[in-house]
Amino acid sequence: MGGQPTQYVTGTAAPMGAVVAFAPGQQKSKIAAGLLGILIGALGIHNFYLGYTGKGIAQLLISVLSFGLLAFIPAIWGLIEGILILTGSINVDANGIPLAD
Repeated sequence: MGGQPTQYVTGTAAPMGAVVAFAPGQQKSKIAAGLLGILIGALGIHNFYLGYTGKGIAQLLISVLSFGLLAFIPAIWGLIEGILILTGSINVDANGIPLAD
């Protein structure tokens, strides 16, 4: 009696593993995301690929609901984002996982 319960005994903890800086998951390709943005950015495919569904839906809706008349707006938007991805200014996906080279 008078002893500590076993869950409070010191010196028996397992060694701590490596600290992961981002949530586990598959890295997305920076080149694939950049090319998707440059080539078909008007449809927001690069944003869907990176997990930014809100931006992807906005780009897709602008293109589809305007019957292509305003598709130049998300196309320029996608071109700029594609270049930013390829230059490394945008370097993580929606989950904060770094893009693979």
